[in-house]
Amino acid sequence: MKKFLLALIAITGLYSHAQTLSGKITDLFGNPIENAYVFNTTTESHSHTNELGVFSIEKTAIGNILKISALGYKKNSYTVTNEAILVALEEDSFQLSEVVIQPKLSAMNVISKIDLETTPVNSSQEILRKVPGLFIGQHAGGGKAEQLFLRGFDIDHGTDIAISVDGMPVNMVSHAHGQGYADLHFVIPETVDKIDFGKGTYYANKGDFDTAGYVDFKTKDKLDNSAIGLEIGQFNTFRTVGLFDLLGKQKRQSAYIATEYILTDGPFDSPQNFNRINLLGKYSAILENNSSFSILASHFASKWDASGQIPQRLVDAGLISRFGSVDDTEGGKTSRTNFNASFSKPIDQNTFIKTNAFYSVYNFELYSNFTFFLEDPVNGDQIKQKENRSIYGINAELNKKEDFDTFDVLYQIGVGVRADATTDTELSHTLNRSTVLNQIKLGDIDQSNLFAYLNTELHFGKLIVNPALRIDYFKFNYQDKLAPAYKTQTENKAKISPKLNFIYSQNNNLQFYLKTGMGFHSNDARVVVQNSGKEILPTAIGGDLGTIWKPFPRLIINSALWCLYLQQEFVYVGDAGVIEPSGKTQRFGGDLGIRYQLTDYLFFDFDANYTHARSIDDPKGENYIPLAPDFTTTGGISFQKWNGFSGGIRYRYLDSRPANEDNSIIAKGYFIADANVSYTHKKITFGISIENLFNSAWNETQFATESRLQNEPESVEEIHFTPGTPFFLKTKITYAF
Repeated sequence: MKKFLLALIAITGLYSHAQTLSGKITDLFGNPIENAYVFNTTTESHSHTNELGVFSIEKTAIGNILKISALGYKKNSYTVTNEAILVALEEDSFQLSEVVIQPKLSAMNVISKIDLETTPVNSSQEILRKVPGLFIGQHAGGGKAEQLFLRGFDIDHGTDIAISVDGMPVNMVSHAHGQGYADLHFVIPETVDKIDFGKGTYYANKGDFDTAGYVDFKTKDKLDNSAIGLEIGQFNTFRTVGLFDLLGKQKRQSAYIATEYILTDGPFDSPQNFNRINLLGKYSAILENNSSFSILASHFASKWDASGQIPQRLVDAGLISRFGSVDDTEGGKTSRTNFNASFSKPIDQNTFIKTNAFYSVYNFELYSNFTFFLEDPVNGDQIKQKENRSIYGINAELNKKEDFDTFDVLYQIGVGVRADATTDTELSHTLNRSTVLNQIKLGDIDQSNLFAYLNTELHFGKLIVNPALRIDYFKFNYQDKLAPAYKTQTENKAKISPKLNFIYSQNNNLQFYLKTGMGFHSNDARVVVQNSGKEILPTAIGGDLGTIWKPFPRLIINSALWCLYLQQEFVYVGDAGVIEPSGKTQRFGGDLGIRYQLTDYLFFDFDANYTHARSIDDPKGENYIPLAPDFTTTGGISFQKWNGFSGGIRYRYLDSRPANEDNSIIAKGYFIADANVSYTHKKITFGISIENLFNSAWNETQFATESRLQNEPESVEEIHFTPGTPFFLKTKITYAF
């Protein structure tokens, strides 16, 4: 009895001294580690680090032992010696067993982290393919932004997905080619450090274009090592990349320069003559008060020729090959220069702020011919789309956590502004990329978006309730330079977007969620002023019911059922300079994803996505949404660092889908497999990659288009397509130093 009382007194004394302590988790060079898991072995309390690597953990006293783990780092046992906890973790091989399902709205980001570790990004196309369920297609010689597909949307080039890099917006509002145009080719794949993505309309810090979802890319603050690489492949393909660490392995600051240069003719009968150059420089520092600062500057430029989309009837008749052309004077050039400064500062153990300011200069010139001689039987229907743009803005967010007796509150208050100014945004009828036959549209656009949001997380033990509210204000100005008299046409509009989400975490291996919210995408400024501001910010309403489950240490399964409603809108068709109504639509479907580590070096991944997409107002049988995918799946097996070898084989499958409203024209589906293998010996890596391993004849992009050839008496509406790449072999050598 006496021993029991002494033990009880000791335990009581221990807990009486327990308190909430704070700490920070970094790597060996002082860089913060986000989403590290901290577990108190004595009291079984636990916590996770935030973006700054900071955490606070309850019921913790001097002498307690903390078990700390993070994906890609060695586990650490830390004995608490004082109230300021600072732990540095050593990098280690990736292990799926180390994954902890985070009790937060963006818990799905663990999937992109896994995929980046097990199948590293090797091309600009693969950057976007890291988002489960996101398909891309290229149809203008490699220089134009990709066509995107997600959750039953033909997103065109970005209308319904918000994309950013280091806080800089990628989507272009009121673009010469199409609303939301998102060209990500200014990102060098080897500099990508993190991909944050979310599907649906549920995120308060995401505004314009976040209907089907969002993707945020973060570039590396530091390089693991300097490297130079050279790739050579079929079709006169050449790529060189250089990564240069400027300051060495310092603990509180880093700087590097990255560069990329690409040449290729592509598989087409008329060479693409494609070239692209990327330059990026970034400096990052951790200041004395544990604030962090980074500044980035980058420049991108590309130029190309294109064979365009060709009609199926010419290929069927044997008049041209799949890689032929009708008008091989298509193509274009584009460039973008970026400046971005980011700053984050901890105020106390429960509060921090983060902000970034950006400025971009963007130029675009594109020549296309979709209908050949339909409108002009003599000169043809080639068009030029051109613009010069400046983009500038700032984002700021306050993060704060407050602890109460029965629940905790975590909230973010954000404000920001984005302004776009374009000069001489042009749509013209041209001949041979040199002669302007007729100017269809020409004008200057000024568009501003001011926003504020409040995101609140109420933590009731295992349950998180997440109400949020976002407010956006838009100002649209357009000066039509083809009008007989000068006039600035102007409209303004405000939008309120509420969100409500529920996350229930049974434990570190099982989470359920219900997400609901309203979002929107803006319409082109030329639509806004012509339509007198009516229905210019169409509302999207969505819901997700899903789970993330880790039934075994090396297996993660994610699944969701979802629905999305999109309000009536009016769309500016940049290729024709006209406005077309787009009716109400509804979509519902399901997502399934699997990540499995078979051995220490072998990984398996699988994603499948089903969508039922229909227009609401049109009669049954005539209510198909053109090019909306109903089933897609991707997957593969990869191995990493097995006796110096890495590689894998991957597939992607897109089902056949309607190309027009009554499903009378079908866009054919495809199955494509890619493979790669590399071997690292000391500082040199040799690699081989193959795109389209089985040499399938597939169409990368397809459209139901009405066209007429020069010798045809009548027009024909049918599939026009850009062929996908045939068997494509590339070799690579990289030297690290």
